[in-house]
Amino acid sequence: MAGNDNMRLAERLLQPIQNAGRAIMQHYERGAEYTLKDDASPVTAADHDSEKIILEALAEAVPDLPVVSEESAPEAPSTKPAPRFVLVDPLDGTKEFISKQADFTVNVAVIDNGTPCFGIVYAPASSEFYYTPAPDRAVRVRLDPFGPAAAVSDLAGQDLRTREPAASGLTAVASRSHLNDATLHYLDELGVTEIARAGSSLKFCRIAEGAADVYPRLAPTMEWDTAAGHAVLAAAGGAVLDQDGAALSYGHADRNFTNPSFIAWGRAPRR
Repeated sequence: MAGNDNMRLAERLLQPIQNAGRAIMQHYERGAEYTLKDDASPVTAADHDSEKIILEALAEAVPDLPVVSEESAPEAPSTKPAPRFVLVDPLDGTKEFISKQADFTVNVAVIDNGTPCFGIVYAPASSEFYYTPAPDRAVRVRLDPFGPAAAVSDLAGQDLRTREPAASGLTAVASRSHLNDATLHYLDELGVTEIARAGSSLKFCRIAEGAADVYPRLAPTMEWDTAAGHAVLAAAGGAVLDQDGAALSYGHADRNFTNPSFIAWGRAPRR
């Protein structure tokens, strides 16, 4: 997607995603009941309400692109998606949402031949809206889920760039709910001097905005968990690599859209 295409899509999706954030926050404020899916992960009415709003918007905004969304994705897809398709996580960080943490997000990404070329990450509880108006530009704006409708071009935004690591050591951002022994060992090997905790795709955004240097995820995730944050981080100058140093890619229906372990870097190490 070209920069103009990115901006047009962001403009068309802003209002629906704000509406999805409002629906999520209405459930959040009155307390969320949940059920467990077959993989033992929780799902709430907020997930389903958000997904419905986003899928209807995508059907109008990009009717030619197939969509893979968490709550409606087949458990065993039989075919690889088209070279260009959309990945949606209508509520990333459901565990944080249920436990009344603020770091849950709505994620929408466009994948082009395995690479995220457009991303939106919206954290309605903190009114943080990240998007990529061009493949090499990431922006953060404030978007109140209960505020008036607005166009992206009307919102004051901050361009994001990753930072050079400090000589004193790396700052890592790690999962609030999934920090395991393998990750702690890896962080120790890297010489990390500080660890911040966060949920959902906001971990990628914290690196994109220069608040951290690295995010290792040495445990399973799904493509819809990571694609939008990956797009934001890449547009801000970062990279997401697998443990062999190759760029994390998307569209792997053969493994049910499961990611391998990966490392997200603000400034990727030279190979």
